Amino acid sequence: MNERLEAIKGNIIYAETPGELTVMPDSWIVTEGGIIRGIFGELPERYAAAEATDYGDMIITPSFTDLHLHAPQYPMLGLGMDLELLGWLNKYAFPTEAMFSDAGYARRVYSKLAHALIERGTTRVCIFSSLHREATNILMDELEKAGVTGYAGKVNMDRNGSEELIETTEESVAETRLFIEENKDRKLIKPILTPRFTPSCTNELMEELGKIAAEYPDIPVQSHLSENTDEMKWVKELHPDCQQYWETYAKYGLWTSRTVMAHCVWSDARERQAMRDAGVTAVHCADSNQNICSGVAPVRAMLNEGVKVALGSDIAGGDHLHMFDVVAASIRASKARRVLDNWETDFLTVPEGWYLATSAGAAYFAEQPGFAPGNHLHALVLADDDLPQPHPMTPQERLERAVYLRQGGAIRAVWSEGRKVFSAEG
Repeated sequence: MNERLEAIKGNIIYAETPGELTVMPDSWIVTEGGIIRGIFGELPERYAAAEATDYGDMIITPSFTDLHLHAPQYPMLGLGMDLELLGWLNKYAFPTEAMFSDAGYARRVYSKLAHALIERGTTRVCIFSSLHREATNILMDELEKAGVTGYAGKVNMDRNGSEELIETTEESVAETRLFIEENKDRKLIKPILTPRFTPSCTNELMEELGKIAAEYPDIPVQSHLSENTDEMKWVKELHPDCQQYWETYAKYGLWTSRTVMAHCVWSDARERQAMRDAGVTAVHCADSNQNICSGVAPVRAMLNEGVKVALGSDIAGGDHLHMFDVVAASIRASKARRVLDNWETDFLTVPEGWYLATSAGAAYFAEQPGFAPGNHLHALVLADDDLPQPHPMTPQERLERAVYLRQGGAIRAVWSEGRKVFSAEG
């Protein structure tokens, strides 16, 4: 049976490399069975039977990848921003996450979150759930129904939680194993091992998670690294045998090319080299790092040194789910870092920020940069805002304005894994 042919036309723009935008005005993207076959100035005769949609002067660009966010913190967006990390966790995050022992509540929240992601053009995620296995399964259900792809994890935490948000080591291991078996055959959202962070997991639990990682080599790992100086001192007290934070994961086999580490604000040259050597992906969460006063991550140094870097909203430490805002925050943070570094480092440009939010994140899912043939189509259609234009703007300028002045309703359509999952027309 022939696969469905689809063709969409517009001003195609993407970042194939960190510092440059590729622009193909008035061109077609053709897919077959959801797989990109190519980009063409004129629709080839062999694709004449494709279901075609012409979006005129609108921009067609890759959809977003959000490689770090906390699903059960969605209800507390914008709260607790006057606190630093550890106080914020205890006063806001842990009590909110404890509410997800209620499956009905979990479904209401996660349905809203999943649709909010798609409507904002985010189609791939690495996402934390809470420690509740049932709620995590619900999260995966709702993400799949909305069209989001990627990884979701049941959080592990057998110490330093709260009375309402804690599990025994035995419970954590057993529930994690059951979670994996229940979800390992899903097509769109797959399991990921999720030790919350080193202070939340005993050595015994980390050792067991390392065994699980060895048993299931296709299942990746996500956690936090060097986010906050008080956190790092705490980690050192808990693991005096480790010179640096990253070693608390590495010694249990949780430090591989499939590992995602959020923040890395205070990662020095040695820790960055460990990331590069292992192929670990650092996830920059600029909004969160500023909101809860963690610091400004050395993103330019990471990129210069060959560390893999992508972006995360980190809701609800971050207060913006929309990745347009995350890109803008990352660029602004890099300018602050330039000042802190005595103007010795370059700030991120819009093409670099766009690359980190799209192609860099997609690379974690083994996709080639931009709209490469063979990729699944992950795309959004973007209309201009209604502001006056100082001159006829180039596609690059239109994208820059969209990043800095993100307007409600600008996203007109979204494709995920080759399937149209959102249209502003309904």
